[in-house]
Amino acid sequence: MKLAYFGDLVGRGGREALIARLPALRRELGLDFVLVNGENAAQGFGITGKICDELLAAGADCVVLGNHAWDQKEILLYIDGQPRLLRPRNYPPQTPGRGEGIYALADGRKVLVVQVMGRVFMDALDCPFQSVDQALAKTRLGREAQAILVDIHAEATSEKMALGHYCDGRASAVMGTHSHVPTADAQILPGGTAYQTDIGMCGDYNSVIGMDKAEPLNRFIRKIPAGRFTPAAGEPTLCGTVIETDDTSGLAKSIRPLRLGGRLIEQT
Repeated sequence: MKLAYFGDLVGRGGREALIARLPALRRELGLDFVLVNGENAAQGFGITGKICDELLAAGADCVVLGNHAWDQKEILLYIDGQPRLLRPRNYPPQTPGRGEGIYALADGRKVLVVQVMGRVFMDALDCPFQSVDQALAKTRLGREAQAILVDIHAEATSEKMALGHYCDGRASAVMGTHSHVPTADAQILPGGTAYQTDIGMCGDYNSVIGMDKAEPLNRFIRKIPAGRFTPAAGEPTLCGTVIETDDTSGLAKSIRPLRLGGRLIEQT
């Protein structure tokens, strides 16, 4: 199976660039399943139902969120009715939505997606390690699902790496998001799980993690807010990762970063 995960979409530029290119990328790369992080898709803060619908219509199979999940209040009503939109699984049990989903391909193969949020320098949530354990105990790799993708939305690289090793051999891939900067450590861990600490963002890299530079610089230098953060409006780079798995074991056969357009060096 061939799967792709595209990192945090930042604002109109990031989401429109992916929507425009995704149908062709699915064909050209022979993708069976596409995962997208959409938690910054609505002006950099959260997602709306309309944007989620547009991403799914363009070819995304599942959209995940993160620490900005609830910034657009309308999503509180939308998320329970859209099984292809996930929020971190380790939110409290009464939180709207779901943190995992199993999706059937046209040929009957199944993909489990699980998202958790880290706790280091982030909100205090339930343990992400225990939450992943609960999901993987119900749906086993190579049995109930032919591929399992785990997203850890976290600040600390150490926490992301620890979860990768914790899931090694039990998931097809563990991918990190949230930092908006693609890391150079894409690899297959000893037990056969593909891993990358952060897959990067889909947005303008002439920015401060996707935001127009003026206000972040002002806050760092003067420590006084002078306005709102707004997404940078230059040409975006699409950042993602492509993973190929073995259908029998569910483990990874290959992993490679994908970078298209914008300021970063392209990698296809």
